[in-house]
Amino acid sequence: MGLHRKLVCMTGRETTFDGDLGRLASLTRRFGDLDVAEEAAAEAFAVAVERWPGDGIPPNPGGWLTTTAARRAIDRIRRESQRGAKHQAALMLRDTSVPEPTGPVEDDRLRLLFTCCHPALAMEARVALTLRLLGGLTVAEIARAFLVQETTMAQRITRAKAKIRAAHIPFRVPSERDVRERLAGVLAVVYLIFNEGYLASEGDDPLRVDLTEEAVRLGRLLRELVPEDGEVIGLLALMLITDGRRAARVSRTGELVTLEEQDRGAWDRALIAEGHDLVRQRVRAVADGADPPGRYQLLAAINAVHTVAPTARDTDWSQVLTLYDRLVALDPSPIVRLNRAVAVAELDGPSVALAEVDRLAEILDGYHPLHATRADLLRRLGRSADARAAYDRAIALSGNPAERAYLTRWRDQLTS
Repeated sequence: MGLHRKLVCMTGRETTFDGDLGRLASLTRRFGDLDVAEEAAAEAFAVAVERWPGDGIPPNPGGWLTTTAARRAIDRIRRESQRGAKHQAALMLRDTSVPEPTGPVEDDRLRLLFTCCHPALAMEARVALTLRLLGGLTVAEIARAFLVQETTMAQRITRAKAKIRAAHIPFRVPSERDVRERLAGVLAVVYLIFNEGYLASEGDDPLRVDLTEEAVRLGRLLRELVPEDGEVIGLLALMLITDGRRAARVSRTGELVTLEEQDRGAWDRALIAEGHDLVRQRVRAVADGADPPGRYQLLAAINAVHTVAPTARDTDWSQVLTLYDRLVALDPSPIVRLNRAVAVAELDGPSVALAEVDRLAEILDGYHPLHATRADLLRRLGRSADARAAYDRAIALSGNPAERAYLTRWRDQLTS
């Protein structure tokens, strides 16, 4: 069990930097060094795990962690710096300086997110680094999101931090220009944070509500920051519509419930309606001459089609496929093509869809949704032996307990 989980178990609530990313953001802004902030946070966790069981949990666990982390950071600076810097570090303990202007981004977490998404870094590197520092995701979770090995992702993150140090990239307040230049990377980070919360890739909890709620919060802040940006609105709509189904997504026995099988009466209709309103807003804007919809707007529209249907049988799969065709034109990634194949199966049958999925098999071999999709299509075609093998592969690759339970049930229902 990680330090984060241990502290949650001891306190019964989120009191860590993973649970409250603002503390890490404040530390980084205060000390101006990602490594110092991250290491100090980790040391504070370790001290808490060691001391709290014997000394008792302090009245303000979050404040205790913040103070302890700040002191650890100062200790490190003192060890590594010259006399003049030591004096400056000692002053940091009191932190009596006048706060710097916040610029257009007032939220600490969002400001640091824009800082990490620096254009000097390649897009994948800036997204991965930000997910590690601010998203509460492990290196293994980030690696799965990018479909690469954990060691490869660890090296990318290390190189990104080294480049920040070598290039002397400042932790300055993002300007209006910074916001525009870095917005695409920020949106990618927020979406991946949401996705990890939507269906956790590892751990005992199938859903990580802390991550989905933080992603939605950041999405709302982004809309306030750039209210007319279509992709910002699209991402917020997508997250609201998806999160609105949360209560129906895991059964009482801990098994994943797919969209087709969900009790639509358990959905949060207010959240979904808010998302639908945003989608309609973008449809009107495009009709009035705004830029064509981007990736997040199209994904939001696809989810709106699914959730506007009274039942799964009423889903307008023709419209879903049309939207996926537009998405593939923008983003012909294998994952988008895999999701499109699901719509193809509903319109043209599982055999046609299976042929499309099989063309993706090599590149997505380590991606468990590919094998889960293949298993379902093979089952529908009556190819039980092949379906069983595909289910076995999907179960072996999935790190989510609810998803494994769902896949296992379908595999065990196969006839010989």
